[in-house]
Amino acid sequence: MTLLRKRQLWVYLVLILGSLLVVYPFIFMILNSFKIGTEILNYPTRLPRHWSLNGYHRVFEQLDLGNMFKNTIIIAVSVTALNVVLSSMVAYALSKLNFPGKGLLFQVIIGSMMIPGVLLMIPAYSMYYQWGWINTYTVMIIPAALSAYNIFLIRQFMTAIPNDFLEASRLDGCTEIQTFLRIVLPMSLPVLSTVAILTFMGSWNDLAGPLLYLQDREMYTLQLGLYTIKSEIPGQNLDQLWAALTMTTLPVVVVFFFLQRYFVNAFTGVGLK
Repeated sequence: MTLLRKRQLWVYLVLILGSLLVVYPFIFMILNSFKIGTEILNYPTRLPRHWSLNGYHRVFEQLDLGNMFKNTIIIAVSVTALNVVLSSMVAYALSKLNFPGKGLLFQVIIGSMMIPGVLLMIPAYSMYYQWGWINTYTVMIIPAALSAYNIFLIRQFMTAIPNDFLEASRLDGCTEIQTFLRIVLPMSLPVLSTVAILTFMGSWNDLAGPLLYLQDREMYTLQLGLYTIKSEIPGQNLDQLWAALTMTTLPVVVVFFFLQRYFVNAFTGVGLK
């Protein structure tokens, strides 16, 4: 065996080991969702002795999953769409347009990322309460419609787009909006897909926001529903928890698999070549 083949073999072994480490928690979750509670508690790493759907049945009996899925989808899709649209517009202005105070505005946006979100919870709650936003979709969507991190990520990608493309578009008679929509946005598809994935996952898995702002069970999201079925007795609700975790995780995994190619391109810069 040549030295090159030995190196390739080691690379493949390391990649396989890394893949197994990443996939194992997901397989662990799915297998445990088909066990009964005591088996999960006593033999968490074994294959199920008796495959059971009891956890799934009890979740459907205890939770209004249809309504929770609807609430979660409305919030996650709205937050994702608004973030992609608004963050890309702000990032375009910061990367390709010249206006007074542009550098200062960018520094303020970057500086806002340094403020821990927990410090703003109490003043934000007081403000939303006075506005009558508590226990509505508005409080879950509007404050999360724009992200400093997303603006920074898209701005860095757009900065790498050659200005020659934009100048050619303007010489052809395109307005600034047309240049943005027809030239910049299509070339920024990888980073926009990445922002969409990260934002959707963050909104879908958010527990602190719904726990703080949502009160009626009709407004509960999936993560808040999972929180309500926890139990202090070891092993009592484990089958329900693993089944509910599996059902709430699968949509995010499906979204990632559909957009993973763009996700990788955004971080490697292949989309600009």
